[in-house]
Amino acid sequence: MKIRSADLFPDNWIYIHDSKVQVGRVQNFRSWSPEMVPDPELACVGLEYFCFEGDGLWTSSDEDLIALATKEMAILGLCDPKDVVGGAVVRQEKAYPVYDDDYAAHVETMREELEARYPSLHMVGRNGMHRYNNQDHAMMTAMLTVRNIVAGERLYDIWGVNEDAEYHESGTEGEQAALASVREVPARLGKAA
Repeated sequence: MKIRSADLFPDNWIYIHDSKVQVGRVQNFRSWSPEMVPDPELACVGLEYFCFEGDGLWTSSDEDLIALATKEMAILGLCDPKDVVGGAVVRQEKAYPVYDDDYAAHVETMREELEARYPSLHMVGRNGMHRYNNQDHAMMTAMLTVRNIVAGERLYDIWGVNEDAEYHESGTEGEQAALASVREVPARLGKAA
């Protein structure tokens, strides 16, 4: 959404936990980089709605989704609807991997099969690895894969890069910690006795 405002808030994003709205996260693109929003009179934000292909949100018209986003920004107190000057809708299929009780085993099966059959195929990033990683971690898997390709061998286990690691703030020591980290997997709680 484009909004008449120098800036709406200083954060890169805000996670929304409010039952009055459907939006899950609001990104402030200028906080990522001023070059992303070169007009100083406009703020540009992205509202993320989590849904499944074919459900009510997914099948809503672009106009209805922009109207919903405008209404919800007002409910959240982030902008006045009269300041909204435009918007665009991007539907991203399968943007987030779905985790279930067996996802780790399924991903490992896929990984073993692909690495055995196609040794020159390198799976990187969120969709390539079928794992949720923040963008910086997804990029780290690609950068380390390039190092592996240049070296002609797998020096780095990119599957060890974890969204909880702090490698990007601590130089090469953090990179090694990221590579050695263990991915925690949510577990279903048993029934109380």
